[in-house]
Amino acid sequence: MDAKGALDVIRPVNCAMIGFAVVVGAFVSKPASIPDTQLALGFLTGFFTCAYSMAINDIYDVEVDRVNRPDRPIPSGRISVEGAKRLSLLALAAGMACALLSLNPLGVVIAAAYAFLSWVYSIKAKKTGLAGNLIVASSLAIPFVYGGAVVGGSITGSLLLMMALTAFFSGVGREVVKGMADVEGDAKRDVNTIARSRGLAAASGVGALFFLLAVVTSWVPLATGLASPFYTFGVVLPDAIFIYLAVAILYRHDAKNAHRVKSVALAGMTVGLLVFIGGAF
Repeated sequence: MDAKGALDVIRPVNCAMIGFAVVVGAFVSKPASIPDTQLALGFLTGFFTCAYSMAINDIYDVEVDRVNRPDRPIPSGRISVEGAKRLSLLALAAGMACALLSLNPLGVVIAAAYAFLSWVYSIKAKKTGLAGNLIVASSLAIPFVYGGAVVGGSITGSLLLMMALTAFFSGVGREVVKGMADVEGDAKRDVNTIARSRGLAAASGVGALFFLLAVVTSWVPLATGLASPFYTFGVVLPDAIFIYLAVAILYRHDAKNAHRVKSVALAGMTVGLLVFIGGAF
């Protein structure tokens, strides 16, 4: 198995972001204590389970990628389908092993649910459009909740839930806009996105709505006095990005602009995660 091909399939940067989301969830859940071992196992569970989801998605998409994205790891030959399957199973086993070693039954259930949803998305839900968008977005929110669970903190606290909801809403917005950018390729795959079923204008409205919902939920911790000074000032930047994206996609709802908006949205989500990390500490 080629090392570079393996790294390209699992997308380690994405996996690290999920791992850090777990760490953020752990700290904002306000447990009595946070053992280093639990924190490390939580990060690794998020990292490896995300790696599994990345690999399995490429496996099920291989035939379409041979036509639309020949540069991807499997169709480009950097890794074989069988190699990707072995890697996905190794990543899943590692993620579940870390979850089990945490000795937290709720955490194990959440981690298993995350992995199951990743499989459902890749094998079936991707073609359903909005349902698939919601599953992808949930994969951005679940790590925060898992982080709270794995260290025995409160997973119903306002700050934790608002962070999870902010990640979820921004994720849905990006996925809807992504459907606008990929409308031609999705037609070949018979993916029933909002852009295909309702048109680009309707999809732009839905995408903008979810971007703005992410802004609203990000301000709830400020209104309730739960935010740290770092969060209070830092959240302005990602919120400004998402307000801009909402306006941008409403102003121009063609595929080319949608492609740009989805790319900037990923940057906004990354900045938001950094704000969450800083706010947690």
